Amino acid sequence: MEIHGFQKTTLLDYPGHLACTIFLGRCNFRCPFCHNSMLVINPENVKTIAEENVLNTLKKRQKILEGVCITGGEPSLNPELEDFIIKVKNLGFKVKLDSNGYKPMVLERMLSQKLVDYIAMDIKAGRSNYGRVCGVERLDIGRIEESKNLICESAPDYEFRTTYVKGLHTEEDVLDIGQWLAGDAKYYIQNYKDGETVISPVYESFTANELEAFKGLLSKTMTNVHIRGDYE
Repeated sequence: MEIHGFQKTTLLDYPGHLACTIFLGRCNFRCPFCHNSMLVINPENVKTIAEENVLNTLKKRQKILEGVCITGGEPSLNPELEDFIIKVKNLGFKVKLDSNGYKPMVLERMLSQKLVDYIAMDIKAGRSNYGRVCGVERLDIGRIEESKNLICESAPDYEFRTTYVKGLHTEEDVLDIGQWLAGDAKYYIQNYKDGETVISPVYESFTANELEAFKGLLSKTMTNVHIRGDYE
């Protein structure tokens, strides 16, 4: 499997576990605020790391690490993902998968085989604004809905999260997400931060007060809302 990045230790990516993070290339979205522009747009220009080297490192760290986070890009696009996860699980690690939810059949297959222990799914925007925020004109929102329902019903542990970007998201997005995810699903508000690797670095962050206001709106219909990062 083509691996484009390997962070050997992280305390942040897998809640409650000391883990490592593996980065895969390619994505079917073109979110303008994405920080992994090279992995999304030109993965062929990003140096690869041999799968064997990654697995050998994991073997050496079996008594140190608890989990492996797999992110991207969009991991569900990789046809070798499941085979790789089986190898990771056979080493005794928990697996956290990051996904945009556009491949519900892949998620369903992995959940049915008990290959993932935690799924973090991005909820990009309110439903009417989804395609614009993702940079995909003809987006099938039904796929997102299917993945959302599947995760809520079948995932051992999970979270939903939205990166809020001034200029892309409005209060209408917040209200719609609150209705869409109503209940006790774990949900994180993340604030956009500019950077050199952003696909389209023309946007701004929300203020702490604005994020708190979003949290207040969401909390009217959701019981498990958090602000992740500097504003929590």
